[in-house]
Amino acid sequence: MPTQWNGWTAIDLFCGAGGLSEGFRQAGVKVLVGQDFDEVAGRTFASTHSDASFMGGPIQNVSAQDLLNRAGVKRSEVDVLIGGPPCQGYSVYNHQRGVDDPRANLFREYLRIVSGLNPRWLVMENVTGIQSIADGGIVNEIFAGMRNLGYNVKMQTLKAEEFGIPQERRRVFFIATKENRNIEFPEPTHGVGRLPFVTVWDAISDLPRIKNGETKGPSAYACEAQNSYQMAMRNGGKVVFNHCPSKLAPINEARMRHIPPGGSWRDIPFDLLPEGMKRAKRSDHTKRYGRPKKSDLACTILTKCDVHWGAYIHPVQDRAFTVREAARLQSFSDDFVFSGNRTEQYIQVGNAVPPLLGKRVAEAIISSDLQKSKLLKSGQMNLNNRALEFV
Repeated sequence: MPTQWNGWTAIDLFCGAGGLSEGFRQAGVKVLVGQDFDEVAGRTFASTHSDASFMGGPIQNVSAQDLLNRAGVKRSEVDVLIGGPPCQGYSVYNHQRGVDDPRANLFREYLRIVSGLNPRWLVMENVTGIQSIADGGIVNEIFAGMRNLGYNVKMQTLKAEEFGIPQERRRVFFIATKENRNIEFPEPTHGVGRLPFVTVWDAISDLPRIKNGETKGPSAYACEAQNSYQMAMRNGGKVVFNHCPSKLAPINEARMRHIPPGGSWRDIPFDLLPEGMKRAKRSDHTKRYGRPKKSDLACTILTKCDVHWGAYIHPVQDRAFTVREAARLQSFSDDFVFSGNRTEQYIQVGNAVPPLLGKRVAEAIISSDLQKSKLLKSGQMNLNNRALEFV
């Protein structure tokens, strides 16, 4: 979604396929460099961010000067450092999560790069589970680390669905600045008393029908765009890429045929249930083998749309969500094409920050920055006017 550059620049650490970068780009920010260990995600980033440079390899081997050299700028010249250190160590889906997980220490690498870059603003994103590790110890260390580097910092949990994203998703954002600016978070736009939530069907109803496990190349849309969300996701395109679902076994096809919209594993006949679920309480596993209603929000898009994990069955077709449908539910436009095999594509989509959420965060910090600039300008004008009174 092309947007005129507003003069802001950014570097994205742990960029993955580039969801956060894409959101900032849509807000008018020029992303200079993206860095990530995942080379396949890096190929996606490189192909979808032609103005940026991708740096691969472990973040531990990357210095701030490396990033500055690649970006073609000097220390303190980057407006904002963005990024989300890999979250699996903190995720509520990782039942062995904790500070001993090596991925739980990558936020320190982010802080190391901050020290060398000295950007005006910081944006760090992560899963809500980060708040419970070591009784909040990691969050406290992030606050202390940013403050020790001279930044004021605030943290807030944002709900993706409140910003026009058709998915229940909770993410923690840390926003920090060295300058004397108010730190503002985006105000919700959707929900009770606001715009209606964007539903699953709002997001995907125009995509072509496809069978379980079927692999197709670029395909034409099934119909005209049905709403403004679909128009935005098409972004002027005529065909659909990455519209391929995972191949489910015949037993799962049989199970899905018994699940109505709004249903779940509880609708599967007992003899067809997985052995482990035959012993489950009816109150357990509320999302497993879920088929959302057209009017529902999607559940959180993870690194694979495994029907055994959650409500990832298509509302009217007996198959899992395709990569493209997962991307739509994450607010990636259809011209954002994911590299790699299907498994790698699902991982890139699930790990990403929804671009639309990233855009709202970018707009909030730009607004904060502009408000202070206006106040400073107004104050200077008042001083000049007062000075004229004595001439």
